[in-house]
Amino acid sequence: MKVLLTGGSGFIAAHCVDILLKHDHDVVFTVRSDEKGQKILKNHPGTPSSKLSYVIVKDIAQENAFDEAVKSDLPFEAVLHTASPFHFNVTDVKKDLLDPAIIGTTGILKAVKKSAPSVKRVVVTSSFASIINPAKHPEKYSEEHWNPITQEEAVQNPSNGYRASKTFAEKAAWDFVEKEKPNFQLSTINPPLVLGPVVHYLNSLDGINTSNERIANMIQGKCKEKGLPPTGTFLWVDVRDVALAHVKAAEVPDAAGKRFFVTAGYMSNGEIAQIIKKNFPDLVDKLPTNLDSDRPKDLFGYDNSRSKEVLGIKYNNLEETIKDTVKSLLAVVEIQQHGYQKSCHIDKD
Repeated sequence: MKVLLTGGSGFIAAHCVDILLKHDHDVVFTVRSDEKGQKILKNHPGTPSSKLSYVIVKDIAQENAFDEAVKSDLPFEAVLHTASPFHFNVTDVKKDLLDPAIIGTTGILKAVKKSAPSVKRVVVTSSFASIINPAKHPEKYSEEHWNPITQEEAVQNPSNGYRASKTFAEKAAWDFVEKEKPNFQLSTINPPLVLGPVVHYLNSLDGINTSNERIANMIQGKCKEKGLPPTGTFLWVDVRDVALAHVKAAEVPDAAGKRFFVTAGYMSNGEIAQIIKKNFPDLVDKLPTNLDSDRPKDLFGYDNSRSKEVLGIKYNNLEETIKDTVKSLLAVVEIQQHGYQKSCHIDKD
């Protein structure tokens, strides 16, 4: 199968590249610059350009951004849309968060409908943010739940804006398929906090994805004085399981037309710190003394059965994920200190 993967240098996408190649698919990924594209190619030495190549899409929030990217001499059969706009400063929630997320998502769907009739499946990275109802949690979250956030609430602050951007973008995708009746079927992947090893061509802790930042801060001693920050989101998933879910959603016929709530279960910053303390004695002096978990006893439930039954996901456990993540981050530190690149890519056991 030939697959177009958007946002190729992203945390989840980089693992998608690995799994797509392992599953013997041909991959074209989008990046914003030649530098990023070359970096990814260099880290797959020996992979011919027929199996792995890239196209430049500078700004996914522009109308028609993907029109050329979806065209190919050997036609695409699937698209994995993991790209999402990234902004350093949110001054206007609608302009900086909502519009780009919605335009980026509907833009790829319009381009596929217009210029890639061979595509049969589009898989979009959504989020638990489009499922959660922070004001009134149900007894158990599943794919049937939607965040009820309104346009008015969305623009109140960046946190609301982020959740709304994910919710509105995913709803826009499902609405597009319902109204436009395109040549493809849609699946969405809805992960909560995504943790896991960083791929080996990330060589700066400044570039760590937001969810792994909490682990990077712990091993750098940034929590030692102030203590562990509040956990915030108590559900998590391993990035390799999220990437596999994207690939399987493109491969499995029964995944068509479905959302997938992908989560391995509960975690807290205290539990993460305890795992680091147990497995990395050299890092104990970087950690605060109080490693208690702030996870409430009466937390809402979750139902991840669809991802297991339809996609066949067998979730990584928290200890293995944290161990692999810390090893990969320590290797990044070594690269920074010694100025050479040491491979720290860690596969699933």
